[in-house]
Amino acid sequence: MRVALGVGGGIAAYKAAELARLLAERGAAVEVIMTAAAQQFVRPLTFAALTGRRVITALFPNEEADALTAAIEHIRVAQENDLLLVAPATADLMAKFARGIADDFLTTLYLAFRGPVLLAPAMNVNMWHHPATQENLGVLRARGHRIIGPGEGTLACGMAGPGRMAEPEEIAEIVFAALSRRRDLEGETVLVTAGPTREALDPVRYLSNRSSGKMGYALAQAALERGAEVILISGPVHLAPPAGAKVVRVETAVEMRRAVLEHLEPATIIVKAAAVADYHVARVPSHKLKKTAARISLELEPTPDILAELGQKKGDRLLIGFAAETENLREEARRKLASKNCDMIVANLVGPEGAAFESDDNEVVLALATGEFIEVPRASKREIADRIFDEALKLRLALHASR
Repeated sequence: MRVALGVGGGIAAYKAAELARLLAERGAAVEVIMTAAAQQFVRPLTFAALTGRRVITALFPNEEADALTAAIEHIRVAQENDLLLVAPATADLMAKFARGIADDFLTTLYLAFRGPVLLAPAMNVNMWHHPATQENLGVLRARGHRIIGPGEGTLACGMAGPGRMAEPEEIAEIVFAALSRRRDLEGETVLVTAGPTREALDPVRYLSNRSSGKMGYALAQAALERGAEVILISGPVHLAPPAGAKVVRVETAVEMRRAVLEHLEPATIIVKAAAVADYHVARVPSHKLKKTAARISLELEPTPDILAELGQKKGDRLLIGFAAETENLREEARRKLASKNCDMIVANLVGPEGAAFESDDNEVVLALATGEFIEVPRASKREIADRIFDEALKLRLALHASR
């Protein structure tokens, strides 16, 4: 097990030394990358002594003889390590990660790295609460990165609140749990639909919904990390697609149906997380509708029921649907499970009582074809995605055993 440990600049850098020791003691090969700011708090020699490895401190070395090696060393580190852990992850580092700025070794490594990324933030409480930091966190979570902490308490600046880096023991446990995760979806092809659809009213207006696509993209990321081939059919969203997924972009329900059926054959697991519009305008005018004082009526027709069609065509595939409800969650999940011939329905509340749409986290109820209901408490959508696949694999074994 190989871990690239990025150390950001902050007083919590001293905790990173203990973290490096814990990881190394439990058998991980730890390669430390320190930012220039981190070296003002802890010397590189400390990490070299704890890990038994040279510490990377700059994008380019001073020695001219090593220039060629340094030019591609970030690629070497990205390819050789199984996991990238950044602790402490400062507000500056997370902003650079979120926006793709690569101006030192650690940020350049981040862009080249394709494995799981864990971030342990540490900063002043006001910096943590700042809208810019929270926006960047949302971007990083949407990419499937795990955010560990921060904890609450008295900070080095004397203020109190969230901002303390999580304790090294907690971070180490999460690292080893991530590294030990079996690639239990190897050999599977997972087809995921995500985001909303848009149904034209005229050339400039459309009907849609509040789906952000975050849940579907988290499912695609989770499937990739567990070894699956992933086909992601996405409605219009503002998210970066997971690296390694085959992405098919669509806009309308009709386009999504066509894309799903075209890519159905290799799929072994289908996850219909998209929020497909239920209706579209029967006849879309070729010109923009002008505003007048008169009331107008729209003639709407149902869009294709993609999930029900898949229920009739799924064969031996595992079919997972989603149900966004405002009330009667279990009853609606049970009804949809039967009417669409699904193996699992992932149901969640939306509206005033729920926070599924546009949120980075969720809480769901899984309705299974075996008759069971499993409640999954509030967690990040990335964690929810893993739980869905955990239960899906158990469900498939149960269904095969009963046949």
